[in-house]
Amino acid sequence: MESQQTSSKALEIAHTMVEALEEKKGEDILLLDLVDVCPFTDYFVICTGLSDRTIRSLADGVREKVKAVHAIGARTLEGDADSGWVLLDYGDVVLHLFSPKLRRYYQLEDLWQAGQVLLRLQ
Repeated sequence: MESQQTSSKALEIAHTMVEALEEKKGEDILLLDLVDVCPFTDYFVICTGLSDRTIRSLADGVREKVKAVHAIGARTLEGDADSGWVLLDYGDVVLHLFSPKLRRYYQLEDLWQAGQVLLRLQ
């Protein structure tokens, strides 16, 4: 029961992230369910930003909205907008923000294809 509640809360956080990404004009937003696939997280949210400035805005928008709605902050922040990749780790939900080039290079959708696509906004 507890893991179901955790997963439900995580899904709410993931949807909040998607809303923030939409508001900030993120591209190709993907919500991937990894509950039965991945040992370290339940959901990936993947999004493309067309410039370092956009990636920075997307990351800031997600942090602000998740903090406002769920009163939590990211456990860790990896990468930076100038590199073309930012990761925000919220434990049960991990957000990946990529430049188009790095998203094609890392191909997380292919790497985690055993996960279920819950949402894709292109």
